[in-house]
Amino acid sequence: MAQFDIPKTAKISVLAEPRKMVLKELPIPEIGDDEILVKVEGCGICGTDVHEFKGDPFGYCPVQLGHEGTGTIVKLGKNITKDYTGKPLAVGDKIVTGLKPCGECDVCKFKPEIVHLCEGGEIFGLMPGEANYFNGWFGEYMKVNAGGVVFNVSDMDRDLRILIEPAAVIVHAVEQAKKIFDFKFDSYVLVQGCGPIGLLLLAMVRCLGVRNIIACDMDEKRLAMAKRLGAAYTVNAGAADATEQVKAITGGLGAEMLFQCTGSPKAASKAWSYVRRGGSYCELGFFVNNGDTTYNPHLDLCNKEVKVIGSWTYQAQDWIQSFSFLKEAQDRGLPVTDLLTHKYPLDKMNEAMEMNISMEGLKIAFVAED
Repeated sequence: MAQFDIPKTAKISVLAEPRKMVLKELPIPEIGDDEILVKVEGCGICGTDVHEFKGDPFGYCPVQLGHEGTGTIVKLGKNITKDYTGKPLAVGDKIVTGLKPCGECDVCKFKPEIVHLCEGGEIFGLMPGEANYFNGWFGEYMKVNAGGVVFNVSDMDRDLRILIEPAAVIVHAVEQAKKIFDFKFDSYVLVQGCGPIGLLLLAMVRCLGVRNIIACDMDEKRLAMAKRLGAAYTVNAGAADATEQVKAITGGLGAEMLFQCTGSPKAASKAWSYVRRGGSYCELGFFVNNGDTTYNPHLDLCNKEVKVIGSWTYQAQDWIQSFSFLKEAQDRGLPVTDLLTHKYPLDKMNEAMEMNISMEGLKIAFVAED
């Protein structure tokens, strides 16, 4: 069994107040029989992290953020022998952490098929207050509390592991979309919003064998990346004739299936014009409240008989499928790890957050220094 020298203290990055990440060096907490200590290798920055960084809308400050993380087990409680799937766990293994439901609410007790909608669940990196320091991935070490959902992903490299959490989000969205749409090789599927979520989703749809994928965004660099990840067509959403372009691509009809991946109410309103009569629409762009959007109930919904479904976070099974999806994407030559365009050390988290806000890159990540 691997052994590691564990220091007495470690640095963590804390959002002390809006737009102020502070580096703190604190004693590493003791690990109980049902807990895990992880040496962090890296963690992606999610749009939710940025939303909290900009204005603390959740009232979490002070909070140690970071929920797209991965690292190496350096200490394992004696009662922990396997991960969520039953795979053996040992010191030295590489892990990621998932959503931990509360286990007490009506959803947890009576609706296991929608357990991800539990309102009292815990996500490491979104647990406020000093009591939860070392429960986020923006740090040198991270503690997995008792009952934490853990997956052994030692067969995947670091950059691929950093993409697992957002990949689980898109796996869940595609599973939701399957409830209202039957994907075929020649389906016209439009992905609106080519940020990290939209681009990963596009790659997954390509892995399903769909050939006619349309990427829609206002950034030409992101549209170029969409082509690399499997888009057959691109449309600049800022063009005055964007809707006409989509219809021209689809034989005058519009997209059969649309995934709305932006957090823009204006874009969400525009998306209805891209969908054909009898088409389907999956909304997964609003994990925070960015305001109201508009649509015409007659022209956009009733007259077209558009089928609509929402997608919220993920279930444990989505994580398991995300591992296979990311491996499949690599095997197909889709450059998913090229989404990680900017990597920052722990003492540059303010700069990392501001880079994310600037939208000059794609996936921004904290990566531990060797």
